[in-house]
Amino acid sequence: MPDTSTRPAESGQTVTGLVSGIVNDAQELIRQQLAMARAEVRADVRRSLQAGALLAVGAVVLVPAAILLCNMLVYALHEQAGFSRWASYGIVGGVTVLIGGALVAAGIGRFRSFNPLPDQTVEAFKENVRWMTNPK
Repeated sequence: MPDTSTRPAESGQTVTGLVSGIVNDAQELIRQQLAMARAEVRADVRRSLQAGALLAVGAVVLVPAAILLCNMLVYALHEQAGFSRWASYGIVGGVTVLIGGALVAAGIGRFRSFNPLPDQTVEAFKENVRWMTNPK
């Protein structure tokens, strides 16, 4: 590739014009990357809201059902298995705590499964900065 640093600008373009074009292109690239970052953040926020909404609606539906089922299990253990009432409540409460803990852990895992930062945009921006600082 021939060395163009010693050749004059072709077709009437000045060095100032070329530099101005490069600066304008860099500004446009940064604007586009910021727009892409905003779009990625919006998508991540939308996914977070959807996951949170599912958790909230599920909790609202499950609370009364869980209370009724737990009471039913307590009385079933008391009457059918012969446990005292306090032991029946302890057994049902312990199992309920284990199940609830597993569900909370699954919800936290769902939130941690994606990064709220715009990964693609950050990587593209880093690559462009590397290119601008070291164009070789």
